[in-house]
Amino acid sequence: MCAFVLPYVPSERLGFDPHRLDRLTDAMQRQIDEGKAPGLSMLIARHGKIAYRQSLGELRPGGPAMSDDAIFRIYSMTKPMVSVAAMMLVEEGRLSVLDPVSNYIPAFADVKVGVPTGDRLDLQPLARPITVQDLMRHTSGLTYGFTGVTPVQKLIKAANVLSADRTTAENVEAMAALPLMHQPGTAWEYSVSTDVLGRIVEIVEGARLSDVLRAHIFGPLGMTDTAFFTPHAKLARRADPFSFEVMIAAGADSVNIDSPPKFESGGGGLVSTLADYTRFTAMLANGGAFAGARLLSPRTIAYMASDHLDAKVNRNHALLWPGHGFGLGVAVRVRDGLAPSAGSVGEYFWGGMMGTTFWISPRDDLFAILMVQSPEYREYFRVVFRNLVTAALL
Repeated sequence: MCAFVLPYVPSERLGFDPHRLDRLTDAMQRQIDEGKAPGLSMLIARHGKIAYRQSLGELRPGGPAMSDDAIFRIYSMTKPMVSVAAMMLVEEGRLSVLDPVSNYIPAFADVKVGVPTGDRLDLQPLARPITVQDLMRHTSGLTYGFTGVTPVQKLIKAANVLSADRTTAENVEAMAALPLMHQPGTAWEYSVSTDVLGRIVEIVEGARLSDVLRAHIFGPLGMTDTAFFTPHAKLARRADPFSFEVMIAAGADSVNIDSPPKFESGGGGLVSTLADYTRFTAMLANGGAFAGARLLSPRTIAYMASDHLDAKVNRNHALLWPGHGFGLGVAVRVRDGLAPSAGSVGEYFWGGMMGTTFWISPRDDLFAILMVQSPEYREYFRVVFRNLVTAALL
Protein backbone atom coordinates (compact mmCIF):
# COMPACT_ATOMS: atom_id res chain seq x y z
CA MET A 1 0.00 0.00 0.00
CA CYS A 2 2.96 2.36 0.38
CA ALA A 3 2.81 3.37 -3.31
CA PHE A 4 -0.72 4.68 -2.76
CA VAL A 5 0.29 6.69 0.35
CA LEU A 6 -3.29 6.91 1.63
CA PRO A 7 -4.14 4.46 4.42
CA TYR A 8 -6.70 1.70 3.92
CA VAL A 9 -9.79 1.64 6.18
CA PRO A 10 -12.63 -0.92 5.99
CA SER A 11 -15.25 0.49 3.65
CA GLU A 12 -18.11 0.34 6.18
CA ARG A 13 -16.21 2.74 8.44
CA LEU A 14 -16.10 5.21 5.56
CA GLY A 15 -19.81 5.08 4.87
CA PHE A 16 -19.99 2.36 2.23
CA ASP A 17 -22.00 -0.84 2.08
CA PRO A 18 -19.32 -3.52 1.46
CA HIS A 19 -21.85 -5.85 -0.17
CA ARG A 20 -22.69 -3.12 -2.69
CA LEU A 21 -19.01 -2.64 -3.40
CA ASP A 22 -18.92 -6.37 -4.16
CA ARG A 23 -21.51 -5.59 -6.84
CA LEU A 24 -19.01 -3.20 -8.41
CA THR A 25 -16.35 -5.91 -8.50
CA ASP A 26 -18.80 -8.45 -9.94
CA ALA A 27 -20.15 -6.03 -12.55
CA MET A 28 -16.69 -5.11 -13.80
CA GLN A 29 -15.63 -8.75 -13.90
CA ARG A 30 -18.67 -9.43 -16.11
CA GLN A 31 -17.58 -6.71 -18.52
CA ILE A 32 -14.16 -8.33 -18.74
CA ASP A 33 -15.70 -11.78 -19.21
CA GLU A 34 -17.84 -10.35 -22.02
CA GLY A 35 -14.75 -9.08 -23.81
CA LYS A 36 -15.25 -5.36 -23.27
CA ALA A 37 -11.73 -4.91 -21.86
CA PRO A 38 -8.75 -7.15 -21.06
CA GLY A 39 -8.63 -5.82 -17.51
CA LEU A 40 -8.93 -2.76 -15.30
CA SER A 41 -8.03 -1.18 -11.96
CA MET A 42 -10.26 0.86 -9.62
CA LEU A 43 -9.84 2.88 -6.45
CA ILE A 44 -12.30 4.67 -4.18
CA ALA A 45 -11.21 7.00 -1.36
CA ARG A 46 -13.21 8.93 1.21
CA HIS A 47 -12.17 11.24 4.03
CA GLY A 48 -8.57 10.85 2.87
CA LYS A 49 -8.56 7.06 3.19
CA ILE A 50 -8.85 4.20 0.69
CA ALA A 51 -12.11 2.30 1.02
CA TYR A 52 -11.74 0.06 -2.03
CA ARG A 53 -9.04 -0.92 -4.51
CA GLN A 54 -9.32 -3.71 -7.03
CA SER A 55 -7.45 -4.91 -10.12
CA LEU A 56 -9.23 -7.40 -12.40
CA GLY A 57 -8.52 -9.29 -15.60
CA GLU A 58 -5.35 -9.14 -17.66
CA LEU A 59 -2.78 -6.44 -18.33
CA ARG A 60 -3.15 -7.08 -22.06
CA PRO A 61 -4.98 -9.67 -24.20
CA GLY A 62 -3.53 -13.07 -23.31
CA GLY A 63 -1.00 -11.46 -21.00
CA PRO A 64 -0.32 -11.55 -17.26
CA ALA A 65 -2.84 -10.60 -14.60
CA MET A 66 -3.62 -6.90 -14.22
CA SER A 67 -1.04 -5.48 -11.82
CA ASP A 68 -1.29 -2.70 -9.25
CA ASP A 69 1.53 -0.84 -11.01
CA ALA A 70 0.13 -1.12 -14.56
CA ILE A 71 0.87 1.84 -16.83
CA PHE A 72 -2.17 3.18 -18.71
CA ARG A 73 -2.53 5.65 -21.57
CA ILE A 74 -4.61 8.35 -19.91
CA TYR A 75 -5.08 10.63 -22.95
CA SER A 76 -7.32 13.55 -21.90
CA MET A 77 -6.76 12.98 -18.19
CA THR A 78 -3.57 14.87 -19.11
CA LYS A 79 -5.68 18.04 -19.39
CA PRO A 80 -6.33 18.58 -15.65
CA MET A 81 -2.60 18.24 -14.96
CA VAL A 82 -1.65 20.87 -17.54
CA SER A 83 -4.45 23.11 -16.24
CA VAL A 84 -2.99 22.80 -12.72
CA ALA A 85 0.44 23.76 -14.08
CA ALA A 86 -1.09 26.84 -15.71
CA MET A 87 -2.93 27.83 -12.51
CA MET A 88 0.31 27.53 -10.57
CA LEU A 89 1.66 30.21 -12.91
CA VAL A 90 -1.46 32.28 -12.25
CA GLU A 91 -0.82 32.04 -8.51
CA GLU A 92 2.74 33.21 -9.12
CA GLY A 93 1.50 36.28 -11.03
CA ARG A 94 3.19 35.13 -14.25
CA LEU A 95 -0.01 34.35 -16.14
CA SER A 96 -3.62 35.54 -16.09
CA VAL A 97 -6.68 33.67 -17.29
CA LEU A 98 -7.72 36.90 -19.04
CA ASP A 99 -4.50 37.13 -21.06
CA PRO A 100 -5.01 36.91 -24.82
CA VAL A 101 -3.38 33.77 -26.21
CA SER A 102 -1.70 36.00 -28.84
CA ASN A 103 0.38 37.61 -26.08
CA TYR A 104 2.33 34.35 -25.99
CA ILE A 105 1.73 32.91 -29.48
CA PRO A 106 1.42 35.88 -31.88
CA ALA A 107 0.04 33.74 -34.71
CA PHE A 108 -3.29 33.57 -32.87
CA ALA A 109 -3.79 37.33 -33.31
CA ASP A 110 -4.66 36.80 -36.98
CA VAL A 111 -6.77 33.64 -36.71
CA LYS A 112 -10.17 33.71 -38.44
CA VAL A 113 -13.51 32.00 -37.78
CA GLY A 114 -14.74 29.61 -40.48
CA VAL A 115 -18.43 30.06 -41.27
CA PRO A 116 -19.95 27.57 -43.76
CA THR A 117 -21.99 29.33 -46.46
CA GLY A 118 -23.27 26.80 -48.95
CA ASP A 119 -20.21 25.18 -50.49
CA ARG A 120 -17.92 27.96 -49.25
CA LEU A 121 -16.18 28.49 -45.94
CA ASP A 122 -16.28 32.22 -45.27
CA LEU A 123 -13.57 33.56 -42.98
CA GLN A 124 -14.64 36.16 -40.42
CA PRO A 125 -12.45 38.20 -38.07
CA LEU A 126 -12.44 37.53 -34.33
CA ALA A 127 -15.10 39.36 -32.34
CA ARG A 128 -12.67 39.27 -29.41
CA PRO A 129 -9.31 37.60 -28.72
CA ILE A 130 -9.00 34.01 -27.48
CA THR A 131 -8.03 34.08 -23.80
CA VAL A 132 -6.22 31.62 -21.56
CA GLN A 133 -9.55 31.03 -19.81
CA ASP A 134 -11.07 30.06 -23.17
CA LEU A 135 -8.37 27.42 -23.58
CA MET A 136 -9.04 25.96 -20.15
CA ARG A 137 -12.83 25.83 -20.48
CA HIS A 138 -12.91 24.84 -24.20
CA THR A 139 -14.55 28.03 -25.48
CA SER A 140 -11.61 29.06 -27.67
CA GLY A 141 -13.33 28.14 -30.94
CA LEU A 142 -10.69 25.50 -31.60
CA THR A 143 -11.83 21.93 -32.23
CA TYR A 144 -10.64 18.35 -32.74
CA GLY A 145 -10.60 16.74 -36.16
CA PHE A 146 -12.17 13.50 -34.90
CA THR A 147 -15.22 14.92 -33.06
CA GLY A 148 -17.27 15.86 -36.11
CA VAL A 149 -17.43 16.39 -39.86
CA THR A 150 -17.90 20.14 -40.19
CA PRO A 151 -15.73 21.88 -42.81
CA VAL A 152 -13.41 23.25 -40.09
CA GLN A 153 -13.07 19.83 -38.45
CA LYS A 154 -12.19 18.30 -41.81
CA LEU A 155 -9.46 20.92 -42.24
CA ILE A 156 -8.12 20.18 -38.75
CA LYS A 157 -8.05 16.44 -39.41
CA ALA A 158 -6.36 16.87 -42.81
CA ALA A 159 -3.69 19.15 -41.31
CA ASN A 160 -2.84 16.56 -38.62
CA VAL A 161 -2.19 19.28 -36.04
CA LEU A 162 -1.28 16.67 -33.40
CA SER A 163 1.47 15.13 -35.51
CA ALA A 164 4.11 13.11 -33.66
CA ASP A 165 6.59 14.18 -36.35
CA ARG A 166 6.46 17.87 -35.37
CA THR A 167 7.45 19.63 -32.18
CA THR A 168 4.84 21.05 -29.83
CA ALA A 169 5.63 24.56 -31.06
CA GLU A 170 5.25 23.49 -34.70
CA ASN A 171 1.91 21.77 -34.07
CA VAL A 172 0.53 24.80 -32.25
CA GLU A 173 1.62 27.08 -35.10
CA ALA A 174 -0.24 24.73 -37.47
CA MET A 175 -3.36 25.10 -35.32
CA ALA A 176 -3.12 28.90 -35.51
CA ALA A 177 -2.95 28.75 -39.31
CA LEU A 178 -6.42 27.18 -39.55
CA PRO A 179 -9.86 28.75 -38.97
CA LEU A 180 -11.75 28.42 -35.71
CA MET A 181 -15.07 26.59 -35.56
CA HIS A 182 -16.75 29.24 -33.36
CA GLN A 183 -16.20 32.76 -32.17
CA PRO A 184 -14.32 32.66 -28.84
CA GLY A 185 -16.60 32.47 -25.81
CA THR A 186 -19.74 31.43 -27.71
CA ALA A 187 -19.73 27.60 -27.60
CA TRP A 188 -18.24 24.71 -25.64
CA GLU A 189 -16.26 22.78 -28.22
CA TYR A 190 -13.93 20.02 -27.08
CA SER A 191 -10.62 20.75 -28.70
CA VAL A 192 -6.87 21.02 -28.96
CA SER A 193 -7.09 24.00 -26.58
CA THR A 194 -5.09 22.30 -23.83
CA ASP A 195 -2.29 21.58 -26.28
CA VAL A 196 -2.10 25.33 -26.86
CA LEU A 197 -2.24 25.87 -23.09
CA GLY A 198 0.67 23.46 -22.66
CA ARG A 199 2.68 25.47 -25.17
CA ILE A 200 1.95 28.67 -23.22
CA VAL A 201 3.19 26.95 -20.04
CA GLU A 202 6.39 26.09 -21.92
CA ILE A 203 6.84 29.68 -23.10
CA VAL A 204 6.28 31.22 -19.66
CA GLU A 205 8.55 28.69 -17.93
CA GLY A 206 11.18 28.60 -20.68
CA ALA A 207 11.25 24.79 -20.55
CA ARG A 208 9.66 21.74 -22.17
CA LEU A 209 6.26 20.79 -20.80
CA SER A 210 7.56 17.45 -19.51
CA ASP A 211 10.24 19.23 -17.49
CA VAL A 212 7.71 21.69 -16.05
CA LEU A 213 5.27 18.96 -15.04
CA ARG A 214 8.01 16.82 -13.53
CA ALA A 215 9.50 19.71 -11.54
CA HIS A 216 6.26 21.23 -10.27
CA ILE A 217 3.72 18.37 -10.11
CA PHE A 218 5.10 14.86 -10.60
CA GLY A 219 8.19 15.32 -8.45
CA PRO A 220 6.56 17.05 -5.48
CA LEU A 221 3.66 14.53 -5.46
CA GLY A 222 5.89 11.46 -5.92
CA MET A 223 4.39 10.49 -9.29
CA THR A 224 7.26 8.35 -10.55
CA ASP A 225 5.54 6.62 -13.50
CA THR A 226 3.75 9.54 -15.17
CA ALA A 227 5.39 10.77 -18.38
CA PHE A 228 4.92 11.40 -22.10
CA PHE A 229 6.40 8.00 -22.91
CA THR A 230 6.96 4.58 -21.37
CA PRO A 231 10.67 3.84 -20.86
CA HIS A 232 11.79 0.53 -22.30
CA ALA A 233 12.47 -0.80 -18.80
CA LYS A 234 8.78 -0.29 -17.91
CA LEU A 235 7.15 -1.61 -21.10
CA ALA A 236 6.25 -4.93 -19.47
CA ARG A 237 3.92 -2.99 -17.14
CA ARG A 238 1.97 -1.18 -19.88
CA ALA A 239 -1.69 -2.10 -20.25
CA ASP A 240 -3.02 -2.64 -23.78
CA PRO A 241 -6.54 -2.73 -25.28
CA PHE A 242 -7.91 -5.47 -27.49
CA SER A 243 -7.58 -3.17 -30.49
CA PHE A 244 -6.31 0.27 -31.50
CA GLU A 245 -8.79 0.52 -34.39
CA VAL A 246 -10.90 3.24 -32.73
CA MET A 247 -7.80 5.30 -31.99
CA ILE A 248 -6.43 4.88 -35.51
CA ALA A 249 -9.78 5.91 -37.03
CA ALA A 250 -9.76 9.04 -34.86
CA GLY A 251 -6.21 9.87 -35.89
CA ALA A 252 -5.01 9.63 -32.30
CA ASP A 253 -1.48 8.52 -31.47
CA SER A 254 -1.50 5.12 -29.77
CA VAL A 255 1.15 6.33 -27.27
CA ASN A 256 3.34 3.31 -27.82
CA ILE A 257 6.60 5.23 -27.74
CA ASP A 258 9.40 4.23 -25.40
CA SER A 259 11.58 7.35 -25.72
CA PRO A 260 10.98 11.12 -25.32
CA PRO A 261 8.68 12.35 -28.13
CA LYS A 262 9.10 15.46 -30.27
CA PHE A 263 5.50 16.45 -29.54
CA GLU A 264 4.40 16.55 -25.91
CA SER A 265 0.62 16.76 -26.09
CA GLY A 266 -0.78 18.78 -23.20
CA GLY A 267 -4.20 17.63 -24.27
CA GLY A 268 -3.61 13.89 -24.25
CA GLY A 269 -0.04 12.64 -24.26
CA LEU A 270 0.62 11.24 -20.79
CA VAL A 271 0.75 7.72 -19.44
CA SER A 272 0.23 7.08 -15.73
CA THR A 273 -0.65 4.50 -13.08
CA LEU A 274 -3.48 4.12 -10.60
CA ALA A 275 -1.08 4.99 -7.77
CA ASP A 276 0.23 8.11 -9.49
CA TYR A 277 -3.18 9.44 -10.46
CA THR A 278 -4.37 8.76 -6.92
CA ARG A 279 -1.71 11.18 -5.68
CA PHE A 280 -2.80 13.84 -8.18
CA THR A 281 -6.50 13.38 -7.46
CA ALA A 282 -5.89 13.39 -3.70
CA MET A 283 -4.12 16.74 -4.13
CA LEU A 284 -7.18 18.20 -5.87
CA ALA A 285 -9.59 16.70 -3.33
CA ASN A 286 -7.46 18.00 -0.46
CA GLY A 287 -7.59 21.59 -1.65
CA GLY A 288 -4.32 21.72 -3.53
CA ALA A 289 -1.93 19.96 -1.13
CA PHE A 290 -0.76 16.38 -0.70
CA ALA A 291 2.25 14.45 0.66
CA GLY A 292 3.72 17.59 2.20
CA ALA A 293 3.56 19.57 -1.05
CA ARG A 294 1.15 22.45 -1.69
CA LEU A 295 0.62 23.06 -5.39
CA LEU A 296 -2.39 25.40 -5.29
CA SER A 297 -4.50 27.19 -2.72
CA PRO A 298 -7.92 25.77 -1.74
CA ARG A 299 -9.63 28.79 -3.28
CA THR A 300 -7.88 28.25 -6.60
CA ILE A 301 -9.00 24.61 -6.62
CA ALA A 302 -12.58 25.72 -5.89
CA TYR A 303 -12.32 28.28 -8.71
CA MET A 304 -11.13 25.62 -11.17
CA ALA A 305 -13.95 23.29 -10.08
CA SER A 306 -16.67 25.92 -10.63
CA ASP A 307 -18.76 26.23 -13.79
CA HIS A 308 -17.14 28.81 -16.09
CA LEU A 309 -19.77 28.60 -18.85
CA ASP A 310 -22.15 31.55 -18.67
CA ALA A 311 -25.65 31.64 -20.14
CA LYS A 312 -24.36 32.87 -23.52
CA VAL A 313 -22.21 29.77 -24.08
CA ASN A 314 -23.80 26.97 -26.11
CA ARG A 315 -23.01 23.83 -24.11
CA ASN A 316 -24.92 21.39 -26.32
CA HIS A 317 -22.15 18.91 -27.15
CA ALA A 318 -22.05 15.11 -27.18
CA LEU A 319 -18.94 15.06 -24.97
CA LEU A 320 -20.37 17.32 -22.25
CA TRP A 321 -22.86 15.36 -20.14
CA PRO A 322 -26.30 16.95 -19.59
CA GLY A 323 -26.56 18.65 -16.21
CA HIS A 324 -22.91 19.69 -16.39
CA GLY A 325 -20.87 22.79 -17.06
CA PHE A 326 -17.13 23.12 -17.39
CA GLY A 327 -14.51 24.70 -15.19
CA LEU A 328 -10.78 25.03 -15.79
CA GLY A 329 -9.71 21.62 -17.07
CA VAL A 330 -12.64 19.65 -15.60
CA ALA A 331 -16.36 19.12 -16.14
CA VAL A 332 -18.55 20.27 -13.23
CA ARG A 333 -21.95 18.92 -12.21
CA VAL A 334 -24.50 21.75 -11.89
CA ARG A 335 -27.74 19.72 -11.49
CA ASP A 336 -28.67 16.56 -9.65
CA GLY A 337 -30.68 15.26 -12.59
CA LEU A 338 -30.22 14.97 -16.36
CA ALA A 339 -26.80 13.25 -16.21
CA PRO A 340 -26.43 9.54 -17.06
CA SER A 341 -25.34 8.71 -13.52
CA ALA A 342 -26.37 9.57 -9.98
CA GLY A 343 -24.25 12.07 -8.11
CA SER A 344 -24.22 15.45 -6.39
CA VAL A 345 -23.95 19.06 -7.48
CA GLY A 346 -20.35 20.23 -7.33
CA GLU A 347 -18.74 16.97 -8.47
CA TYR A 348 -16.01 17.48 -11.02
CA PHE A 349 -14.26 15.03 -13.30
CA TRP A 350 -12.74 14.18 -16.64
CA GLY A 351 -11.65 11.08 -18.55
CA GLY A 352 -9.48 9.83 -21.38
CA MET A 353 -10.19 8.38 -24.81
CA MET A 354 -9.23 4.85 -23.70
CA GLY A 355 -11.82 4.88 -20.92
CA THR A 356 -9.84 6.08 -17.92
CA THR A 357 -11.72 8.47 -15.64
CA PHE A 358 -11.69 10.15 -12.26
CA TRP A 359 -14.15 12.20 -10.30
CA ILE A 360 -14.21 14.13 -7.06
CA SER A 361 -17.29 14.80 -4.93
CA PRO A 362 -16.59 17.64 -2.46
CA ARG A 363 -20.00 17.11 -0.84
CA ASP A 364 -19.22 13.47 -0.07
CA ASP A 365 -15.48 14.05 0.52
CA LEU A 366 -14.90 11.27 -1.98
CA PHE A 367 -12.88 10.57 -5.09
CA ALA A 368 -12.74 7.57 -7.38
CA ILE A 369 -10.51 6.50 -10.27
CA LEU A 370 -11.00 3.94 -13.03
CA MET A 371 -8.09 2.81 -15.19
CA VAL A 372 -9.04 0.79 -18.26
CA GLN A 373 -8.00 0.55 -21.93
CA SER A 374 -11.25 0.13 -23.84
CA PRO A 375 -11.93 2.91 -26.37
CA GLU A 376 -14.99 1.17 -27.80
CA TYR A 377 -16.76 0.99 -24.41
CA ARG A 378 -15.30 4.00 -22.63
CA GLU A 379 -18.61 5.73 -21.88
CA TYR A 380 -20.23 2.48 -20.81
CA PHE A 381 -17.48 1.77 -18.29
CA ARG A 382 -17.61 5.30 -16.89
CA VAL A 383 -21.35 5.27 -16.32
CA VAL A 384 -21.37 1.79 -14.74
CA PHE A 385 -18.47 2.76 -12.48
CA ARG A 386 -20.08 6.03 -11.36
CA ASN A 387 -23.48 4.43 -10.76
CA LEU A 388 -22.18 1.51 -8.71
CA VAL A 389 -19.81 3.57 -6.57
CA THR A 390 -22.59 6.05 -5.81
CA ALA A 391 -25.03 3.22 -5.05
CA ALA A 392 -22.62 1.83 -2.45
CA LEU A 393 -22.67 5.04 -0.42
CA LEU A 394 -24.90 4.84 2.63
